[in-house]
Amino acid sequence: MKLRLSSSRATVMAGLALIVGMPVTLPAVEIHIQSDTRIYGMERDIGGVEGQMVAPGYEYLRIDAGQLQEKGFSFHSYGWGRLDFADNEFFEHREDGELLYGYLQYADPESGLDLRVGRQTVAGGVGNDAIDGLQLSGDLGPWLVALVYGGQPVGFSSDNGRTDDLIYGGRLGIHQGRFGELGVSYKNLENNNVIAEEALGLDLSLFLPANISLSGFSNRNLDSKGWAEHSYELQIPLNPVLIRPYFGEYDYEHYFGTGVNTVNPFRVLAINGEKLRVIGLDTTWKYSDAIDLALKIKGNDYDRMNGSEYASGLVTWHGAELTQVGVEVGYMKGDLDKQKYLLTRLFGYLDGLEEYGIGFMSGDVVWARYDQPIYGKDDSLFVSLGVGRDFLDEAVEVELSADYSRDPYFDADLRGLFSVTYRYDHE
Repeated sequence: MKLRLSSSRATVMAGLALIVGMPVTLPAVEIHIQSDTRIYGMERDIGGVEGQMVAPGYEYLRIDAGQLQEKGFSFHSYGWGRLDFADNEFFEHREDGELLYGYLQYADPESGLDLRVGRQTVAGGVGNDAIDGLQLSGDLGPWLVALVYGGQPVGFSSDNGRTDDLIYGGRLGIHQGRFGELGVSYKNLENNNVIAEEALGLDLSLFLPANISLSGFSNRNLDSKGWAEHSYELQIPLNPVLIRPYFGEYDYEHYFGTGVNTVNPFRVLAINGEKLRVIGLDTTWKYSDAIDLALKIKGNDYDRMNGSEYASGLVTWHGAELTQVGVEVGYMKGDLDKQKYLLTRLFGYLDGLEEYGIGFMSGDVVWARYDQPIYGKDDSLFVSLGVGRDFLDEAVEVELSADYSRDPYFDADLRGLFSVTYRYDHE
């Protein structure tokens, strides 16, 4: 829903013009507010007591205000809070809310200048962190783009205080519209004056002849002096077929095992010197305007753990608006019993159901049949169903959903969700 106050604004401007005797121009101010209220219901074993009800309510609030489409200042914030309606000990040692970001921005779309101050997420090469600080990006001529940032890492806010926590870095990119972009990035992360992570990144996106594109990323750990990650993919369009081969290599010793970050749940992988190589191929064939066919093949190869291969075929039918229905059948093959199963998935989203009293319906059913029983069970099942409807010209969306799952490691889990989303736009 968009509310326009143009008549009131014109009256104010006319009044100011009479007072000062000259034309007055006020910048247009945009305000976008989105509120998501979600109430969950489930059962959990708490404090040795089985089957206790857990009923948390979450509120997610996003606010954007100011010059959102034009040159000028704007403010952006997003956070969440939780209320435990069951009032038990399930969330006793967890945060009840968090400001995910809240920053003041000055942007100039023509020059590419973008300045942000406050709590924000940095995304540039090896930089992918939440910080309390400053971020500045912009064009340095027709072929160069630069990003620099610095501040305190949000993730270390509760680790021995924040006095000596620091993060800084940046990215320099060389781009040419027809050929793509090549970037180099750097990040230094410190916790209590001790290096937690120091990394150098290389990224590229190249546009090759015949509309073929190559993109990828490499991450070198400067502290342990080794390559932590190589991840690359090709996109080859052979209309109406799109072929996407991809490759990834991850060295856990350099990915997890440096600085103060060695105190984390993945330290055992770093100590063991584990490496993972991923090779895959996704092929999509647009059979008709309504039907897509796809084939997926993926292999995971470890140095120490057991590897696996997965292959599946998908058929997706697209209807009016957002309506789609699809089925996937695949097989996982590995050395362990839990890596040998036949998977069948049926998913769908039906739109435009107002004549039936609802606006949309979604569903997802995933069933896996194991070659050998695991703890006496030879299958697993996940079922998700949801219905919803928009009101007040799509300003309000109400959704009700339920999920059920069971597998060899869990007898059964049933949970429900009631969600209300409210959107307010003022231009």
